[in-house]
Amino acid sequence: MSNIRNMKRKEGMKDLDGDIGDEDFSRDVSSNDLSGPEHSPVTSGPVHDWEAEKTTETDFFDDGTMTYFWRAHTLTTLVFMICFLLYEALTPPDEDMVDNTKRGLVASVSAFILLGVTVTPDGPFKRPHPAIWRFTFIISIVYELGLIFMLYQSASGARQLLKHIDPKLGKPMEEKDYGGNCRLYDDDNPEDPYHNIWDKLDLFVPLHFFGWWLKTLLLRDWWLCWVISVMFEILEYTLEHQLPNFSECWWDHWIMDALLCNGLGIFCGLQSLKYFSMKTYHWRGLWNIPTYRGKLRRIMAQFGPYVWVDFDWKPLSSLGRWFSMLGIIAMFLLAELNTFYLKFVLWVEPGHWANLVRLAFILPWGAVALREVFQFLDDPDCMKFGRQSWLFLAIVTTELLIVIKFGWETVTIPFPSHVVTLWMAIFLILVLWTVWNFYIDPHTFKVDSQDVERRREHWSQVRAIETKLSPSESTLFIPKFFFDKFLQKGNKED
Repeated sequence: MSNIRNMKRKEGMKDLDGDIGDEDFSRDVSSNDLSGPEHSPVTSGPVHDWEAEKTTETDFFDDGTMTYFWRAHTLTTLVFMICFLLYEALTPPDEDMVDNTKRGLVASVSAFILLGVTVTPDGPFKRPHPAIWRFTFIISIVYELGLIFMLYQSASGARQLLKHIDPKLGKPMEEKDYGGNCRLYDDDNPEDPYHNIWDKLDLFVPLHFFGWWLKTLLLRDWWLCWVISVMFEILEYTLEHQLPNFSECWWDHWIMDALLCNGLGIFCGLQSLKYFSMKTYHWRGLWNIPTYRGKLRRIMAQFGPYVWVDFDWKPLSSLGRWFSMLGIIAMFLLAELNTFYLKFVLWVEPGHWANLVRLAFILPWGAVALREVFQFLDDPDCMKFGRQSWLFLAIVTTELLIVIKFGWETVTIPFPSHVVTLWMAIFLILVLWTVWNFYIDPHTFKVDSQDVERRREHWSQVRAIETKLSPSESTLFIPKFFFDKFLQKGNKED
C-alpha cells in the first residue's frame, strides 16, 4: 500500500474524495506522517488513531456500511416494473388512440431508462452516485434515438411533433437582433442614455458566466478554454448573416461576452480546478465518523469528485495529438452552434425549458466524453473509444444534419467576401504553422519510453482506484458482515 501511495505522490495524483470527521486532524497524509510517536499529539486520554486508519488498506476505502444504497437492486426493480405493468393491464381500456400512443411511448421510454440505469456498467465518474451518471448516459441514447426519428420527418412535421411536448411550441418566432445602435451612451435618449447596455443584459448573460465556469471544469485547461471562447465570437461574426441572433455590437462581443462573462467564468473555473487539484482526497465510511459535524461534511463531500485527474492535453506532443485537439475544438464549437441553429429551425424560444433541459444534459455528457477522450489519448493501454464519447459525437452530428435538412435555406445563404477571406487566411496560417512546427522546425515535446511508462503507471493507479472503489461493485448485503461491523463499533466504544 505504501508503494501505491508513493507512486501517487510521484504522479501528483489525488487519491480519493471525502473529508475526515474532525477538522483538527484533516492533514495531508502524503506530506505529514503523523502515525509515529514523535508526531503524536499530546492528549489526556485514549483517542482514535485517525492517521493509522487512513493508512490501513482495509479502512482506506469504503467500509461497506452504506452498501445497500450502492447496489443496483435488479430484482426489486423488476418486481416494481411488473407490478406497474400489471396495474396497467387490469385497468379498463381507453379508446382514445392518441392518448394511448402517448402513454405507451412514455411507458416504453421509462422502462428503457429504468433498465439502463439498473444494468448498464458504471462510467468514469462515481459521485454523487453512479446511478446518476448511468441515467445521463441512457438519456443520451434516448435523445439520439429521438433525433434520428426527427431526421426522418419534414420541417413542419418535426415542429408539430414538438407541440406534443408543449402546445406553445411549433409557432414562428422572431429572432432578437443585438446589433443596430452600438453606442454605449445614447445622446438621443436623455431619459435612459444607457439603454443599449440594459437591452443586452438578458438570460444569456448569466448563462455565459455559469456556462463557462462549468466548461472550464470540463476542459481543465485555460489555453483550450480561451481558444474556444475567442473562436466562438469569430463564428458569431461569421454567421450573423444567417442568424440575426449572432449580430452583436463590438463591445457586446469582446467586452461583455468574451472578457467579462466568459473571462470571469473561466477564472472561477480555474480557481475551482486549483481547489480540486490541491485538495487531499480521503474516503471513509459515514459510520466511521464519530461527530455529527464530520458526518455532515462527509455527506457534502459526496457531491465532490471521486478521484481527480488533471488534464494535460499536450497538443504539441505529436502531430496526431495536434489534430485530435483541433477535432475537440471543432466538435465543441459545433455543439455550441447547434444550440442556436436548432432553436431557430425548430421554432423554440431561447428561454423555453426545452433549451435549458438540453443544455443541462449536454454538460454531463460532455464531462464524461472529455474524460474518456483524454484517457484515450493519454493512456497507452486504452485502445477503446469511450461509449459516451461515441454517443456525444453521434448526437452533435445528428443535430447538425437536422439543422442542414430543416434549415437548408438558411445555411446555404452565401457568405460575404470578407468572411471568406478571413477564414481562408485562418486556414492558411494554421496549415503553414503545422508544417513549420512539425516538419521544418519541430518544437514537439519528446515522448520517450520513460514518459510512456510514467503515463501507463499513472493510469494503472487510476483504474485501480476506479475499479476497487466502484460502489456498485461493492460487497453484497451479507448479514454477518454488518453484524461484525456492529460488534467492532461496540468494541471501539468500550
